[in-house]
Amino acid sequence: MRRIPPSLIFCISLLSAVAHGASVTSAPVPFEWKGADFLGYLAVPAEAAEARPAILIVHDWMGPRSYFEEMARKIAERGYNAYVADVYGTETRPGNAQEAAQAAGKLRGGDRSELRARAGKNLEILQAQDGVDPSKVIAIGFCFGGTAVLEMARDGLDLAGVVSFHGNLESPRPATREGSVKPVVLVLHGDSDPYVPEGEVQDFQDEMRKVRADWEMVKFGGAVHSFTDPAADSPGARYDASAARRSWAIFWDFCEEIFGR
Repeated sequence: MRRIPPSLIFCISLLSAVAHGASVTSAPVPFEWKGADFLGYLAVPAEAAEARPAILIVHDWMGPRSYFEEMARKIAERGYNAYVADVYGTETRPGNAQEAAQAAGKLRGGDRSELRARAGKNLEILQAQDGVDPSKVIAIGFCFGGTAVLEMARDGLDLAGVVSFHGNLESPRPATREGSVKPVVLVLHGDSDPYVPEGEVQDFQDEMRKVRADWEMVKFGGAVHSFTDPAADSPGARYDASAARRSWAIFWDFCEEIFGR
């Protein structure tokens, strides 16, 4: 496992500022699907006895890595089960932005059936774990992962909620039928994100209204893409400490509302 830089640890500490401090157990979750190997990661409160709500974390375009594993452990400190999905498979672990763009592009292109299927399989893996209440799962995603969890919502998967952190909002298969989007949808969006044009934002809002989804969008003024990622440092994708802190605070409120705890 790669060492987490101090800047990443600092960022994650922000999202757990009021953490319960519970001890956590964690382990990799290998599984095979369609002849390929995948490797999820599960973190749970050590004292958990009854079935608990769970958070499914879908990685960004760089794939599952120690950053998201640490995030899962911090979420587990809050008393939730947390699972880092692997939608790439173990043969795909990008080492740079070019490789990441290629890996994400394969799943974001076309009609996204494969992206939906892989995300859905990871949901099944999580729901089958001991100590997980399968009826109380929220899927959260970051950038590419934010796109993925919105596709899960459009696919009518059995989720209590989905949360997109600075994800793209467009879809080749938008929801069209009233009631087809079952989970509560929360979108946390950088208002100055150059990769998500205003027309895309408007189309997404119209889509949610058309199907009468239970949805909310929060825009952070001045924030661009990847605003929760301390490693992001380009004009269009940059860490924003204020937007990161506020977005995680909104997320925790969302969990309390959905789970009642």
